[in-house]
This record gives sequence, C-alpha cells and structure tokens, in this order.
Amino acid sequence: MNASPAPAEETPRHVLKELGFSIRQAGEELHGTASITPQMHVPGASRLRTSVLATWADTLVGLLAARVIAPRVPVTLELDVHLYRPAPATGDLLGIARTVKAGRSTFVADVGFTVDGEPLAIANGLFMTAPDPRLRMPSALSIDMPASDERLTVPLAERAGCERREAGTAVLPRSEDGLNASGTINGGLIALAAEEAVLSLAPGDTLRSLSLLYLQAARVGPVVATASLRGGIARAELRDSGNGGRLTGVATASTFHG
Repeated sequence: MNASPAPAEETPRHVLKELGFSIRQAGEELHGTASITPQMHVPGASRLRTSVLATWADTLVGLLAARVIAPRVPVTLELDVHLYRPAPATGDLLGIARTVKAGRSTFVADVGFTVDGEPLAIANGLFMTAPDPRLRMPSALSIDMPASDERLTVPLAERAGCERREAGTAVLPRSEDGLNASGTINGGLIALAAEEAVLSLAPGDTLRSLSLLYLQAARVGPVVATASLRGGIARAELRDSGNGGRLTGVATASTFHG
C-alpha cells in the first residue's frame, strides 16, 4: 500500500518533486502538467518511463482521495497504467483525474494523459483509508501544487538509487526523500523498481502497461523486485528485504518492442 506524498511543508525535498509536476484544481477534476525531459527516459530508449505516468497518476488520485478521506490518510491498493502508443521523448504532458466512486471505505478515480494534446494513456487508482487511525493529513491540505524549482539532473533510477543487480532483479533502497505521508517507501518508486526489473529482461523495450497491487507497506527496505517475462507479458514480485522479505506488492506488465 502507498500513501500519497506528503505536502511541501512536511517534506521540503522529495525525489518525485524533481519530476516537475504541477497540479491545480479545475472544478471536480485535478489537472497535472509537466514537461518530459531526458532524465525521465527509459534507459536505452528515448521514451518517457511508464513508471513516471504511474507516479503522477498515484499523486493525482491520492489527492482526490484526500479531499474525501481527510484528515485520515489515503493509501493505494491498486494502480494501473495503459498506453495507447509508445511514449514520446519530449512534449508537454497533461493528466486529468476524475472521481469514479467515492465510497465509505474505498475511492476510485481515473486519469487521462495527453502529450501536446494527443492521447497517450489511461490510468486507474483504487485507494482506501489507512488502517492506522493515528495517521493524519496536515490540517491545511493544499490541492494546488506548483512545480518544484528543483529538477532531476540525473536519470530517475540513479536519483532514486534503484539498481539493476542482474537480469530480472532491481533493488530500491529506502531514503528519507523517497517516502510518503505514512513514512513508508513511496508507491511511485515501487512502480519504478518493478519497471526496472521487467526492462532488465528486455533491453530497449518500454512498458505498454503496468498494473500494481499494493499488499502491504514497504517500511524498511531495500525493496527487491524480481521479474519474469514470457511472450511480452511480465510478472514481478516486490519484497521488503529488510522486513523479513515480506511480499509488499505484485506487478504485471506488457511491453512495446524496441
């Protein structure tokens, strides 16, 4: 499970803020915008990472959920992203998040992504209220978020410390600037680890789709992602190696070739 990133006043520096994503409220929707940079590319391919789209979808849906659940903290149960076409190398990206269902115990929203006005992907997020009632959102929760002045200067995986150890395996450390509102490893970075594990088996490919089930929070780290790939379909397990190797999530993905 993943809680949405804490607001700026709680975490002045965060890996994901360096992606340059800005958010504003537009009626009942949330609109997020950013410019694609080379630091967001898949290694060996000049295309935007699918895990970046997953990260932004998680943030947008988490903020929509927070409007309903606050002061309790929303956590991610499921997140998926599906691309209509291979992602571009450059362009201005827009994500529009809309509520699908706001229930007592669960919250669902979808996000449509376009680049320079052309449809790119659709994402869906399922959230619930964090089981720990002691977790609280800040009293002055801001939905509108300007882009951070700090931007990635190195590739995202390098900035996050996510390393491919061998074919099918990627390792993501716990870092203070990679946590979420509940103090556990951010779900967007867990998506990055899953993506890295899968793509280590298919150099030069990119992800057509990425679906994640968050089973429990990754509290200690490092998170170890172990993937297998057959016929263009991949499955990855994500385990909190510092917490007895507990299974924290599973991911399925499909790829675009080349």
